[in-house]
Amino acid sequence: MAESIIIRVQSPEGMKKIPSTKRETAAAFLKKVAQEFGFNSNGFSVYLNRNKTGQILSQNKTLSLLKIKHGDMLFLYPSSSSLPGEVMDTASPHSSSSLPSIPSTSSSSSSFSIPRSSSTPQVEEDDIDQYLTKQDGKIYRNRDPQLCRHGALGKCVHCVPLEPFDEDYLNHLDPPVKHMSFHAYLRKLTGGADKGKFAALENISCKIKNGCEGHPPWPEGICTKCQPSAITLNRQKYRHVDNIMFENHTIADRFLDFWRKTGSQRMGYLYGRYTEHKDIPLGIRAEVAAIYEPPQNATQNSLELLDDPKAAAVDEIAAKLGLRKVGWIFTDLISEDTRIGTVRYSRNQDSYYLSAEECITAGFFQNQHSNSCRLSRDGHFGSKFVSVVATGGPDNQVHFEGYQVSNQCMALVRDECLLPCKDAPELGYAKESSPEQYVPDVFFKDKDKFGNDVTFLARPLPVEYLIIDITTTFPKDPQYTFCSTQRFPIENRDVLGETQDFHSLASYLSQCSPTTFLNIVSDFHLLLFLVTNEVMPLRDSIGLLLDAVRTSNEDLAQTWKKSEQWATIEQLCSTVGGQPSSSLGYGAMSDVSAPPSSSAMWSCLHCTYMNQHGTEHCEMCSLPRS
Repeated sequence: MAESIIIRVQSPEGMKKIPSTKRETAAAFLKKVAQEFGFNSNGFSVYLNRNKTGQILSQNKTLSLLKIKHGDMLFLYPSSSSLPGEVMDTASPHSSSSLPSIPSTSSSSSSFSIPRSSSTPQVEEDDIDQYLTKQDGKIYRNRDPQLCRHGALGKCVHCVPLEPFDEDYLNHLDPPVKHMSFHAYLRKLTGGADKGKFAALENISCKIKNGCEGHPPWPEGICTKCQPSAITLNRQKYRHVDNIMFENHTIADRFLDFWRKTGSQRMGYLYGRYTEHKDIPLGIRAEVAAIYEPPQNATQNSLELLDDPKAAAVDEIAAKLGLRKVGWIFTDLISEDTRIGTVRYSRNQDSYYLSAEECITAGFFQNQHSNSCRLSRDGHFGSKFVSVVATGGPDNQVHFEGYQVSNQCMALVRDECLLPCKDAPELGYAKESSPEQYVPDVFFKDKDKFGNDVTFLARPLPVEYLIIDITTTFPKDPQYTFCSTQRFPIENRDVLGETQDFHSLASYLSQCSPTTFLNIVSDFHLLLFLVTNEVMPLRDSIGLLLDAVRTSNEDLAQTWKKSEQWATIEQLCSTVGGQPSSSLGYGAMSDVSAPPSSSAMWSCLHCTYMNQHGTEHCEMCSLPRS
């Protein structure tokens, strides 16, 4: 067997080690280089020297004949056709000409450009990420009259702008900020003399690498090339979302109504948007505009999510309204004194803030909603998906606490390496390797009884190492994406007797005072019902109305009101309510519980099928009319 050697190849994106043999031909070696760096066969050239001399051509000569030995350094230069504008600098290693940057439409000198390596895929980042990338981000300070001894146009150490990742500044904010923003962390990575030329965000993998042919597959064999590295858990220094804000108290109150009426816990998905959080340099805020409650089985101590056939339709409607799924919320409330409305304060430093099972669920959701990032070879890094728990606070009132789990936790959950402990909710447990799965060692550091730093194996694991807390707020001046003053029933609350059908729609329209049509239909749960109901689904014809709600355009809403689809909806509501469609007026409709007129069709209370007059049993489900 030919003697194995390792050849180092230096390129503009960094150095890589290429395994080879002395008898391998130059053509075969160049194919390995192309595969490792992601080039086609004609997209690069390899030289023996940094000054582009001694080019290695694709030929049948062996590496030993070319005098290439173990440990030698070769230099790769991309061709101009494959990477325009990117050339390895041989004279000044820190020249700005060697730094490709994200194209920016802004010509301002204060805009920030992130270096991108040639092998990074073209990724379309979120709008908020693109906006913050172009911002200066520096913290500007006024001239100190006591310490500054210079003129109005001068700067000194007491008034020079600070970087957005300055820890001393963040620690002196009120309240102090423990985690810098993600974009501030990117500025820290890409700062310095090299301007982040070799900065890259690597996603953690806990799985054995595929394609290792030097030994039998696991569990018969494993080597250092395919074995995943051990993980030492560290508290994450940054967070992808810096603030969670509900637009108004009504959103949260309606969600809590389920617990107030049943005593059972509840879970929902948060729909909203990501905006700039100006209280933290380059911060991101998740603004919540609505809560969708999926099908679930709930008790006082547990929650079980069920399959949701409407999930795709909900995401589609939200996207047309300019919203997206930004997180999830659940309750953990136990009533303490029903007379004064207090709840038990159970989540604190003496117990836990998030249980291991909740951390695993949060990690599962964050893996489903990964964050697009150009600095990552995979095209994604971390997640902006947040978790909110409604629980009792120190004052025995309902508080909303926001969290995320770290990227390390996401990797452990994604690769199925983390389990909850049955008897200790505050502890997780790193799985042990088995013949079916290899699990790398997971460690965390803590202090022993003598105050020394000691490394422990994560069996068990305190979940505090996985949690990132996020401030959850309500604005002083409420905001309303959906401005309807009436309350249409929330989906999947049949256990409360609150159903979404044409009876409830007729009752909702009858309660609406004479006002603009846009205010009547501007309700997230009403729009979901119009799209997903089984009698008259409007999924293909409601686009104009969604545009009207998104842009608050009354003219568009009036145009859609004149459509045939809304006329049919009005006819169904008048039939259920016992009034002819010509007399249907919002706010003037008679009692919807009145018996239908003798000449009208009647709707089955069980399946909503419209039956002809004169029948006493539903033609669809055969159940009695009353």
